[in-house]
Amino acid sequence: MERIVSVKINEALCIGCGRCVGDCVSDNLELRNGKAVLKSPVCLECGHCFAICPAGAVEMPAFDTSDCVSPGSMADFDPDRLLLAMKSRRSVRQFKAQKVEQEKLMKILEAGRYAPTAKNAQPNSFIIIDEKIKEMEALACSTFERLQRKAGSLSERIAKMKLTEDFFFKGGPQAIVIVSESELDAGIAASYMELMAEAMGLGVLYSGFFVAASRLGKGLRAELGLESGDKVAACLVVGYPDVSYERTVPRQPLRVIRK
Repeated sequence: MERIVSVKINEALCIGCGRCVGDCVSDNLELRNGKAVLKSPVCLECGHCFAICPAGAVEMPAFDTSDCVSPGSMADFDPDRLLLAMKSRRSVRQFKAQKVEQEKLMKILEAGRYAPTAKNAQPNSFIIIDEKIKEMEALACSTFERLQRKAGSLSERIAKMKLTEDFFFKGGPQAIVIVSESELDAGIAASYMELMAEAMGLGVLYSGFFVAASRLGKGLRAELGLESGDKVAACLVVGYPDVSYERTVPRQPLRVIRK
């Protein structure tokens, strides 16, 4: 989504290096008389120019930039160890009763907030299910029970599902719901969030059934505080795992076509 730009170039600080011009996603910057200037008042506000400027001449006054620091790099991680960690992740369905600390939850949310989004739309918002997780589970079960009664011969699998008291959250102490108009953007955010959770010793389960229930149940949607146009795109159950695995699992052979 394009916005009226909140990017300003401090002419006194600009050294005219042109790095922001070359990296502008929207081709919205140019050099004039040795200084970077905006071509149009409309841009993506992606922040590339802010991040790349060696002189700190780019300002984004509509944003809190107090936590903008020198960047790290994925290249700082050993790629073989990172790949092994990614191969080792498991969907957790056995959780300890211990709740996730607020500090860790906020780091997970920060990972989701900084995940890339198409056109820098940043459409994702987040709901933490905590104290009301049992209530949400019960509402989701009620929704699915109604679906089962209607399913009949249309879906034998749904009709025969056994809805236990921990069917949706598997006993996990907390869950994070991602609300987004874009399932792709939500999926990328969820992946970032899972990696952060795993790095802190937590387990994650993607509860697709809860996503489905939240789209069907009016009572559940009301309890989540969703408005009519809000779309639940993902739900991550998070908690300390009460299970461990001894090895990675096999996968089907790599399927790839090179042209």
